[in-house]
Amino acid sequence: MIVDRDKAARELIAFYHEAGIDAVIAEEAIDRLAEDGAPALEGPDDHPQRPAATVSARDRPPAPLTVLPANRPRAEPPQAPAAPDAAVMAARAAARSVASLDELRAILDRFEGCALRATATQLVFADGNPQARLMFVGEAPGRDEDIEGLPFVGRSGKLLDRMLAAIGLDRKSVYIANIVPWRPPGNRTPTPQETATCLPFTQRQIELVDPDVLVCLGNPSTQTLLATKEGITRTRGRWFSYQTGTREIRAMPTFHPAFLLRNPISKRLAWRDFLAIKKALAGAAT
Repeated sequence: MIVDRDKAARELIAFYHEAGIDAVIAEEAIDRLAEDGAPALEGPDDHPQRPAATVSARDRPPAPLTVLPANRPRAEPPQAPAAPDAAVMAARAAARSVASLDELRAILDRFEGCALRATATQLVFADGNPQARLMFVGEAPGRDEDIEGLPFVGRSGKLLDRMLAAIGLDRKSVYIANIVPWRPPGNRTPTPQETATCLPFTQRQIELVDPDVLVCLGNPSTQTLLATKEGITRTRGRWFSYQTGTREIRAMPTFHPAFLLRNPISKRLAWRDFLAIKKALAGAAT
């Protein structure tokens, strides 16, 4: 059987990408347990000519005792991660304390209550116009967003740009953010705990932008912000009410651009949603 090596290589790379493997660390394995300058650990077959050790445990000399100085300070035990409820409460308190988007971004840069902060390359806060009347909220950054530090800059972002252009808008006339501002490893779905911890910051972000229309891109954003358990195929195209505590904002769920890339037939439904959004913006302006 003749194997198409180029095709097999492309399929393997595609498999790695879907699994979240998107960066090469090194071409050869590295023994992280070996001391600096010491040779790597040898396997049993590395030196077949060398006889195996026959010294029993009883015949081995005792290990030397190590005596620590009496005045040596004790090492501090590692701090345990914050409990889930404590992390959410800390996020709520931090979000309430800010009075501007700049302060909110600075708080998120220092916030350690979400473990995604340690695995992501950088914070992906927002893009667009903070005074925009239309705000989009997605789920979480992907690989391209994690690299550039901006939401929706990959393939789905380019599709979103085309969808905006179709109704006469661009990134300078809208504001774009995500429920979770750090990329989950391997582009996995954020856990309920990660979403709950980041939600107070997103809610405060919406309050500070104060748009006339809020668009939830995809199911996670819709269910989180609009407190519904219905799927996106049932909620898309419908108007909901989003309460900020000081005012009511009209909100509409629609398909996430990444879903549309996988399901092009649904673009016609998303087009209807965008036409309704355009009409709502025109009505709010009069």
